Amino acid sequence: MSSEADAEDGEVYSLNMGPQHPSMHGVLRLVLDLRGEEVIRAKPVIGYSHRAHEKMAENRNTLQFLPNTSRIDYLSGMIYNLGYCQAIEKLLDIDVPERAIYIRVIANELNRIASHLLWFGTFLLDLGGITPFLYSFDDREEILDILDQVTGSRLTYCYGRFGGVTWDVDATFLARTTAFLARIRERLHMYKQLVTDNIILRERCIGVGVISTELAKSYGVTGPSLRASGIAYDVRVAEPYGGYDRFDFEVPVLHEGDTMARFHIRIREIEESCKIIEQAIEAIPEGDILPKKMPKRFKLPEGESYFAVESARGHFGMYIVGDGSDIPVKLKLRTPSFSNLSAMPETLAGTMLADTIAIVGSIDVVMPEIDR
Repeated sequence: MSSEADAEDGEVYSLNMGPQHPSMHGVLRLVLDLRGEEVIRAKPVIGYSHRAHEKMAENRNTLQFLPNTSRIDYLSGMIYNLGYCQAIEKLLDIDVPERAIYIRVIANELNRIASHLLWFGTFLLDLGGITPFLYSFDDREEILDILDQVTGSRLTYCYGRFGGVTWDVDATFLARTTAFLARIRERLHMYKQLVTDNIILRERCIGVGVISTELAKSYGVTGPSLRASGIAYDVRVAEPYGGYDRFDFEVPVLHEGDTMARFHIRIREIEESCKIIEQAIEAIPEGDILPKKMPKRFKLPEGESYFAVESARGHFGMYIVGDGSDIPVKLKLRTPSFSNLSAMPETLAGTMLADTIAIVGSIDVVMPEIDR
């Protein structure tokens, strides 16, 4: 309810937006204090789908935890799964064969494009645009079919193994991926005409929900939401891992910090992911996909370590404490959606109720990685 000071300027009332799944990209509740249709305060309420992944990691060995990783952020499941493998490989000094490095990059970037396409479709659906949703999901289906060919899964992947991947790619996989790149580039031109240049979308997004550079820094915002606020931070470039330093690609940056800037960044990131995949396909060598000799148990050395990768939503970090056994003493996850959502109370204050869905949707929150 409102305070006495608020009451003097007009009636302030509270509105529960959620908890529900539709238009919230997971089970999120927003408690909004409103004066008319203006948002005075916003409080995100989380915890509706907590599954204790970090505690589970402390009760199973490193290999048994592999299936959990893609269920933390199910839209970046491949990136999380392979990222966890790379964290363990760094700890144990496991060398990854060259072919596996390139396969991982291709799989990661396909997963990134699929995530951005789902965001694109659902974001516009939240704003009332049904047609782009159908087109983007049609494109995303092609990626899911391609990845299903080598992983046996369409969403929650467990494709990574310490030292490489579970299954080699063949000429059919590479040909289908190349054909998809040509297809999505044509689609991006169509999306520009249908969506990006659409005056209704531009009126709903330009100047709305500005996250300033200072605000982004103070809350640890990362990913496209940070790069839309003028900071060119991408883990793939700032702290290269997994062979990304071998590829030529740009880190898209805009300075407006508004909903439209976050929209543009993700579209441009799809283009950059296409460039990375193209280079990886062209340079992929023959060879093994796993080391010839591997330990039977992956015992973690005593001490602590931290490893990070760039997911579709930003900086995903893994803080691991080992005691010499193959079960971590502690696994603490740094997930981008938590930090990005934390900036919403300040971002939403002073905006209009009708813009809340657009603003929250533009940061691409995936609730399972918050309620992990």
